[in-house]
Amino acid sequence: MVRVYFKIAILVSAYLAVIAGAYFIRLMLRRYEEEVEMSGLRGAGTIIGIIERVMVLTFVLVDQYTAITVIFAAKSIARFNELKDRKMAEYYLIGTLLSITFALLVGVVVRAILAGYEGAF
Repeated sequence: MVRVYFKIAILVSAYLAVIAGAYFIRLMLRRYEEEVEMSGLRGAGTIIGIIERVMVLTFVLVDQYTAITVIFAAKSIARFNELKDRKMAEYYLIGTLLSITFALLVGVVVRAILAGYEGAF
């Protein structure tokens, strides 16, 4: 029974970490915000980033790394016209890569923790 609660606690912590990652990503992008013209819904980028990281974490946990490319492709299609502006394209790429890398790292660490404790209980 302890084993189940441990796994649940680790998984909940991982999902909370990738959601809270929005603050880390925003902090990293803050210095570039003045250089790009923001368009679209206010706050939508934050919500999209959270959904992106939750999906990436889920794909890592179910060992479907190639599915992560679907996220990147969908975001690129949605922002196709905006990406013609070099500054916007670089801002978008920095944010997306930071977000995906953050979620990948959380997922890999969680998998390692769960694999390491698999035989401990």
